[in-house]
Amino acid sequence: MEEYIIGIDLGGTNIKGAIFNTRFQSIIENSILTEAVKGPDYVLNRIKVFIEDLIRKGSVSYNSIKSMGMGIPGLLDPNEGLSIFSPNFPGWENIHVVNNMKKHFDFPVFIDNDVRVNLYGEWKYGAGKGYKNIVLITLGTGLGSGIVNDEKVVHGTTFSAGEIGHMNMYRNGRACRCGSSGCLGRYVSAVGMVNTFIEKLLEGRTSIVQKWVSNNNEQIEAFMISEAYDQGDLLAKEVLNETGTLLGFGLANLINLLNPEIVIVGGGMSAAGDRLLNPVRDAVNKHTLKLSGQACRVIQGNLGSRAGMIGAAVYSYEKCKIL
Repeated sequence: MEEYIIGIDLGGTNIKGAIFNTRFQSIIENSILTEAVKGPDYVLNRIKVFIEDLIRKGSVSYNSIKSMGMGIPGLLDPNEGLSIFSPNFPGWENIHVVNNMKKHFDFPVFIDNDVRVNLYGEWKYGAGKGYKNIVLITLGTGLGSGIVNDEKVVHGTTFSAGEIGHMNMYRNGRACRCGSSGCLGRYVSAVGMVNTFIEKLLEGRTSIVQKWVSNNNEQIEAFMISEAYDQGDLLAKEVLNETGTLLGFGLANLINLLNPEIVIVGGGMSAAGDRLLNPVRDAVNKHTLKLSGQACRVIQGNLGSRAGMIGAAVYSYEKCKIL
């Protein structure tokens, strides 16, 4: 009987999931809205119904499912299956995700941070395949990173390794939910870049984007800045260049510290491609140690929004093999 693995990527906006065979070929994939504002019990039940729907539509028997992996945003303890805190999920504190799922499903369930499961995906089946030393960053609502050092994923003492988003870049910068200020993620995430753009508009700068949103700054989204860039909008070019340069400074610190072979840029904002990555590379080239910088490339991820689903499944499959 063929065996199958489920991969779930829990996001603040969407729950993405897929069933794979053991060669990690997709059997079925789908996504639904998370509706996180309705609380943890609602979200957990929504995930269970979503998984049941995947199994039914994929025509897969429960007995053939080897394991399920889940990428969960925020702080967690993967050994305990405990999600400690997730900032974009109201009321989400000390949620025992694995125990909750085990009450409903018989197959083994494993969780890890959403960025690390993205890392697993790109490392095993994407842009990082074949590399031994990798940093993956995800640029979306926030900024996170996952690290592979000598073919081992780095977790850290409290499973918090890789919080590049909280690298302090400005002593008295924008306030951050972590309690500090001036954190890198407050500037180079999608939200951060939009805030930079709006700050410049409020200073009297102009952009074609204002026409698109009828001068309602609250409707500005990161993809609009990329589109305006392609139309020659000077403010959009300036903001993307500033954002990329600052990210490059952060990555230069990371490259000097960790000496990776490759830095993979993933997450929704990576769709900006070279508009963002060229100034990143320029800053990295100027501010890394010579040997470390020359040995490392900064590239875009291959798997896009599928990285988390694939990585969660890979992670759970490998956990099963060592148990």
